[in-house]
Amino acid sequence: MSEASFLSTVVTPENVVSPSALASRLKITKMELAAAAGLPRDSVSKRARVEGRKTQARLLDVIEIINRVAPWAGSELAAFAWYRSQPLPSFGDKTAEELVGEGRAGAVKSYLNRIAEGGYA
Repeated sequence: MSEASFLSTVVTPENVVSPSALASRLKITKMELAAAAGLPRDSVSKRARVEGRKTQARLLDVIEIINRVAPWAGSELAAFAWYRSQPLPSFGDKTAEELVGEGRAGAVKSYLNRIAEGGYA
């Protein structure tokens, strides 16, 4: 599935990432989604928090990383499994999930850019 269609299924007409839709798409609970994005559970369950800048930024980071990995992982679900479990040598074997939780999604995206350009991990 293309990035545009993936986004269209998880973003509301108001341009807000829907935690419910994203969790459903990834076949996890909203609480698991909060953990995967490094957010408190209230961030994905209370409307005022869902629409907050930090929550939306973290959820978009998760989506962007999954979209970057999905073509070579084979599917969005395989990309999400990579996100949660693959140790990244460049970051002391932390996973993308751990790095996003630390607010280091930019570093993961840069890492993926290097890999895409034929660089070393």
